[in-house]
Amino acid sequence: MKFATIGTSWITTSFIAAAKKTNAANPYAVYSRSEEKAKRFAEENGAETWFNDIDRLLETPVDFVYIASPNSMHVEQILKAIEKGKHVFCEKPLVYTEKQWQRVKDAAQKHHVFVFEGFRHLYSPNYTRLREALAEIGQIRSVLLQYVQYSSRYDAFKDGRVPNVFTKDYAGGALMDLGVYPLSMAIDLFGEPLDIDYFPVLLDNGVDGSGTLVLTYQRFYVTILCSKIAQATIPSEIHGEAGTLTVDHIAPITTLTLYDRKTNDQKHLQQKQDALDMVYELQAFVRMVEENDTASYAAWMERSRQVAKWSEKARHKRGIRFPGE
Repeated sequence: MKFATIGTSWITTSFIAAAKKTNAANPYAVYSRSEEKAKRFAEENGAETWFNDIDRLLETPVDFVYIASPNSMHVEQILKAIEKGKHVFCEKPLVYTEKQWQRVKDAAQKHHVFVFEGFRHLYSPNYTRLREALAEIGQIRSVLLQYVQYSSRYDAFKDGRVPNVFTKDYAGGALMDLGVYPLSMAIDLFGEPLDIDYFPVLLDNGVDGSGTLVLTYQRFYVTILCSKIAQATIPSEIHGEAGTLTVDHIAPITTLTLYDRKTNDQKHLQQKQDALDMVYELQAFVRMVEENDTASYAAWMERSRQVAKWSEKARHKRGIRFPGE
């Protein structure tokens, strides 16, 4: 499969590296608003051509478009690609409202293409081991998931500049940049919550630099810590009546430990996996497209709907709104 890219940051470079490593897809075209940047990025990453016009990019003979632009640009770029009959692989968050999700879903159905949200952590071997191990810890009673990672761009923000991830104009902030990782994991593991609340730490411009999400389930709560203005050193844990599952990090999981409450034994469940963990989500996407796997598509899109719905609810409870809301 041949693909085009929108976005020239490190994550696009990583995606291209994953594609080359798996031989699952080949970069063909690159887009950037700057023609010079597009040309340089294409040459550095082995793409055949480059553009500073999205419409021209979408006329190229590619099978899908990889989108890693600022969050607020996703929905319109996704819709443009769909209208040209291209499958779409979009970095999280796919969209930031449930209404946007519906527009994407309807357009994809009309044009008979697949849309995929890039949640790399949910396709890795160690995440599969985590899902399988849930049955061993009994009734879930509490969950603590954290993605607290200091951003180098916060220094720029403190110096008076406004990076995209620290402005509501581009749908930035801790919840949309980092919090959607553990939120999507909670929804994937436990289903749709009954309720959600968010307790953000707002910066001077109203962006959430960090925050705490609380998801309500019938018999337990999930607490999610997310931050771009601090650095955590603690793991994430899922507490059951029979034991506890501990993971070192949400994305990627490199260590996974099962603690047995009755015996006090600890068992390491992790397996060796590729450090470039984007290979797993890319393989899942390519397989879905090539096999026309509508069942996986429906399940993954429904998960994306729930992430959009509940992150939107959490934001709106605290008055955090993005363009068009």
